Amino acid sequence: KPIGTYKKKSVFVHDIANALVDNNSIVPNDRKFLENLPGVGRKTANVIQSVVFNKAAMAVDTHVFRVSHRIGLVPQSCTTPLATEKYLMKYIPEAIVPKAHHWLILHGRYVCIARKPKCEECGLNGICLESLKTKVQ
Repeated sequence: KPIGTYKKKSVFVHDIANALVDNNSIVPNDRKFLENLPGVGRKTANVIQSVVFNKAAMAVDTHVFRVSHRIGLVPQSCTTPLATEKYLMKYIPEAIVPKAHHWLILHGRYVCIARKPKCEECGLNGICLESLKTKVQ
């Protein structure tokens, strides 16, 4: 469902295109430079670094944040996306970070869904923090 941000996003796309033209039409692989583009924050910059440049960058969205807490990859003290990102980056080997990011997103979209996780279908059932709490096996 539309959430009404399309007008602002279209302005950002236009402004980003102009900024890239000013940068010789090259998409930078530096996160700080990316974050200075209009409408680009840390998460989007990390997605670009991970997907486009295959760098070890963990974009923490809703799915990654929820799943990493639910299955016990990060402690409850990681209360922000940045804290979650830093904790995950400490323990996930750099070589697999770009893939791990997608694994967490897809697991959160299709198995460990927000309202009703499919614990009985999950390959982590029995070792996941949530399944150990609820004793679903």
